Amino acid sequence: MESGVPLIKRKFDTSVQYLKYQVLREVARHAFEDRLLECYSDIPNIIVPGPRPTMRCCIYKERAIVAERIKLATGGSRENPNIVEVIDIACDECPVGGFEVTDACRGCIAHYCMGACRRDAITFGENQKAHINKDKCVECGRCAGVCPYNAISDNKRPCEKACKVKAIHMSENKTASIDNDKCISCGACVNRCPFGAIMDKSLILDAIDILKKSRNNEAYRVYAVVAPSISSQFSYVRLGQVISGMKALGFHTVVEAALGADLVACSEARELAEKGFLTSSCCPAFVKLMEKAFPGLTKDISGNLSPMAEISKYIKKSDPSAKVIFVGPCIAKKMEARKEAVRPYVDCVLTFEELQALIDSRDIDLASLPEIDLDNASYYGRIFARSGGVADAIRQALKEQGLESFDYRPISCDGIDACKKALLRASRNALPENFIEGMACEGGCIGGPACLTHGTKDSSEVDQYGREAMEKTIRDAIRTFEKN
Repeated sequence: MESGVPLIKRKFDTSVQYLKYQVLREVARHAFEDRLLECYSDIPNIIVPGPRPTMRCCIYKERAIVAERIKLATGGSRENPNIVEVIDIACDECPVGGFEVTDACRGCIAHYCMGACRRDAITFGENQKAHINKDKCVECGRCAGVCPYNAISDNKRPCEKACKVKAIHMSENKTASIDNDKCISCGACVNRCPFGAIMDKSLILDAIDILKKSRNNEAYRVYAVVAPSISSQFSYVRLGQVISGMKALGFHTVVEAALGADLVACSEARELAEKGFLTSSCCPAFVKLMEKAFPGLTKDISGNLSPMAEISKYIKKSDPSAKVIFVGPCIAKKMEARKEAVRPYVDCVLTFEELQALIDSRDIDLASLPEIDLDNASYYGRIFARSGGVADAIRQALKEQGLESFDYRPISCDGIDACKKALLRASRNALPENFIEGMACEGGCIGGPACLTHGTKDSSEVDQYGREAMEKTIRDAIRTFEKN
């Protein structure tokens, strides 16, 4: 307890996150204890003990939804290749009306809304109130934009609003449906659904299997590669105690993905100087956006793997028997780990939410543990976690490698909308910048959908974490790790 706030409330932003965590924690507990077959009989009763429902209309529906969450916590549907899935039974409370005229309509005689509509979808009845013909409306929103009384509301679902690539639509049953051909697995819909009806498939069982086999004297060590955005998570303890907790789980070594960012910065700076134009490759959702919406620009994606994959590749080169588990705030990393170029190096991907569930499933008290320092990366590798960090690191890498004469003109794209604007201009040869840093999540990785806390995208904690390594250059960090 701190300042009267229960610990569990300080771990998560919302009750949706807490519910998801409860399922993950109990699935992990059952898996560690070799009782996985009992999940469906035990967990719904643990989370929804009864006799009254706490969130839904009845206790039976609550338990049915928990059962669907268990499916996703244990890997989800094998028939659906997407890492993101909709729990249909939980998706039934959102309005589906689109743009609608509210009681605030004054029946004015200017009829701005009618004039703005290019589909003749707006008419006025006997009482001079506006009416929208749904058969003609294309949801452009022009009417809402010009109404002087803000009388036209947009009742799109939160998931539809969150999806910037228009991959979500309503099914015949009025539940959300994801178009896998458009989806880039960014996870924005997962984060924004108020009912937790959209979730990412968990790989927590894969991680437990790896850790258990390692404990049973299998011939390999388990390495955790942690994203630098971890510095803004687990706010109820110190970062060094989280690293101790990971060691207690069975990880042999914890390595910073930021060191992979140092490797990427050096290589990417040289590649940019050689080619003259480049886009970053560290954000898998940004890369997927380019592949799906701007295929003509894919030749300009950096040839480097992401920091996650680069450092994992290095680990496996140094220790061929190693197993590598990445831990971060990103759902799209789970899709990236399936790629042919990445699969040999990354054995499993966990989110910060899943790491918290793993720790608590083993009843590990982080606050009681000693601190273990992470000291792999440079300042510039660590600030990859926030928007603008990649661009700053490339500038530093150009300087360290004697390439300052290159006319470096970066643009840092903060969020998918900004990425799309820059890529559209680049596709038309109208972009003055020569390096695009693309971050699908607003704020960068610190705004990732699987963060424990989403309420702030303040980069100060990441910058502070980076400043702790200011004594190293990018090349110093790489050389030190190579020696060890």
